[in-house]
Amino acid sequence: MKIFTSAQIHELDRYTIENEPISSLNLMERAARTLTQAIVNVWSVSTPVFVFAGPGNNGGDALAVARMLAEKNYQVQVYLFNISGKLSPDCTANKKRAEECKSISKFVEVTQEFDPPVLEEGSLVVDGLFGSGLSKPLAGGFSSLVKYINASSAQVVSIDVPSGLMTEDNSFNVRANIIRATMTLTLQQPKLSFLFPENQVFIGKLRVLDIRLSQEGIDKTKTPYTIVEETDVRSRMIGRTPFAHKGQMGHALLIAGSYCMAGAAILASKACMRSGVGKCTVYSPKRNIPILQTALPEAIVWGGNEDTIFAETIDTDEFQAMGIGPGLGQSEQTAIALISQLRRTQCPMVIDADAINILANHRAWVQQLPKGVILTPHPKEFDRLEGHSADSYERLTKACKLAERLQGYIILKGHHTAICCPDGQVMFNSTGNAGMATAGSGDVLTGIITGLLARGYSCEDACLVGVYLHGLAGDLAVQDLGEESLLAGDIIKYLPAAFKRLKE
Repeated sequence: MKIFTSAQIHELDRYTIENEPISSLNLMERAARTLTQAIVNVWSVSTPVFVFAGPGNNGGDALAVARMLAEKNYQVQVYLFNISGKLSPDCTANKKRAEECKSISKFVEVTQEFDPPVLEEGSLVVDGLFGSGLSKPLAGGFSSLVKYINASSAQVVSIDVPSGLMTEDNSFNVRANIIRATMTLTLQQPKLSFLFPENQVFIGKLRVLDIRLSQEGIDKTKTPYTIVEETDVRSRMIGRTPFAHKGQMGHALLIAGSYCMAGAAILASKACMRSGVGKCTVYSPKRNIPILQTALPEAIVWGGNEDTIFAETIDTDEFQAMGIGPGLGQSEQTAIALISQLRRTQCPMVIDADAINILANHRAWVQQLPKGVILTPHPKEFDRLEGHSADSYERLTKACKLAERLQGYIILKGHHTAICCPDGQVMFNSTGNAGMATAGSGDVLTGIITGLLARGYSCEDACLVGVYLHGLAGDLAVQDLGEESLLAGDIIKYLPAAFKRLKE
């Protein structure tokens, strides 16, 4: 699914109007019918409704929704804010229709002073003040109105975008002046800002409503942002031939674990084996060997000369992929061994956890990473690497620039994990849940992607399939175990079910 900028959204509206063809007013009517039904599905007819409409087309949508709810016997009060004395043409048309609708219990056009209604618990506010075209923070009377609504006990449903929230960059927005919706009914496509965690408080429950904008227009419109769907993953899956043997399924190397951190190596190697690789070698300090051999007899365990840390490199000629970093530690000996290992490794590689932290402490080493490298930082690890970011949009922008500079892949982990590709494309994952916010979950992802690389997947496909499988396994685990009790090891246990679902 594509994610469009605010400018592209308006262009897509225009394309639909010209090519369906349909008038802009009738397109608004179609959207309003869809919005109204979504509201009716959640709030009963006994719910008092207060509609706050702005002067633009978002306000026009709200006015049309008000009329349709009133015609369904909802008690509806409408407040149209026309402070500048200029409404959009479609908003003007819907103002006339609302004024003529006898079912609307109250209609007020606000031009100067505003005496707000009492918003009690159990009532519903329909927020149609400002939509996707907003380009600056709300101020003045509108900011006061937003604060009044947010302070009330009423539930709020926002049309398309919570008023005050911009569709992409909110770095310089005033968060106090943004509607905090109970539910956001967005039209046709999710907006980029909806995928950032700090904006969840404004969006509430999100529903994406299909208003039948031109599919041809959607297909023609290019965007760097997409949300990965199951069909995207299925098309990239690699099957096995009936005569396959382990030598054809790839040999993965995981350099992981330090003394007291053998668990990270176990999780990564188990996930790697569950990802379909033929063989997995785990390279870890001597003290971890008995634990690893007991926990995962299927893996080859190899220890260096050091008892407690990774401090010497290993030849990688026999491996098809390498993952490095989980539980590795950050001693200076380990740091020196890491850069030496990265320089001599010729196969595709995944860099995670402490390996990223070491690179953050030796920034010049980052430029020595090979093309196609995959880094899997969580937000704090990325900020250590590239400097503090004010918000997720700035962090994503930096990640895209780093991916382009390295000609590699940056996987920014989170609820909507972002895969930033060297060509500027960003793919947001659609699987996963809050139960996966647990120690070791990232180690599991490293193991999965390393296994897929060794199996023969391209770097991009290994990232996309690996991230999706990781989240899907977590979703399947949560169905049985719930979010609170989910462990990283449970994600591994449900990997077979995730593979099975994608291959059925």
